[in-house]
Amino acid sequence: MRFTIVGKNIDVTPGLKAAVEEKIGKLEKYFTPDTIANVTLNVDKERHKIEVTIPVKGKIIRAEQISNDMYVSIDLVEEVIERQLKKYKSKLVDKQQAEASNFKKEYIDSEYMDEEEIRIERLKKFDPKPMYAEDACVQMELLGHNFFVFVNAETDQVNVVYKRKGNTYGLIEPEN
Repeated sequence: MRFTIVGKNIDVTPGLKAAVEEKIGKLEKYFTPDTIANVTLNVDKERHKIEVTIPVKGKIIRAEQISNDMYVSIDLVEEVIERQLKKYKSKLVDKQQAEASNFKKEYIDSEYMDEEEIRIERLKKFDPKPMYAEDACVQMELLGHNFFVFVNAETDQVNVVYKRKGNTYGLIEPEN
């Protein structure tokens, strides 16, 4: 694996770099050597956060962990990604395209139990109304939801607003 390590509000010391490469490097048993792992280390007061993003074959494997110690966060994030790889293997690996993937043959051929199959329990249909993002946030709050799908009145495209930590909001919109 190859690593891109970036620090926000923290200097990426040789010790931190080595810890990331050693711990996240344990995932090499799943990936080919040319797979890139994007790692962002961020410190905000007492919150030491690590975000790991691994793009593979049109999908993104992502995990983040926050603790009061960066080395603890690094340990925890590796465990989360390994769990994801085992749990969602059947969703990540298409046997017909396995040769062209970022995954090692051993991972593709291994058998992991699907702990929990993804089942859609409920289907909701609605007619999205054109509105501004701020109005969509108000509507979301009135409904008591943590996200809201709407047609953006400015762009005429389907957007999603969602509630973030710290009572802030996020907006998801298509790039095109």
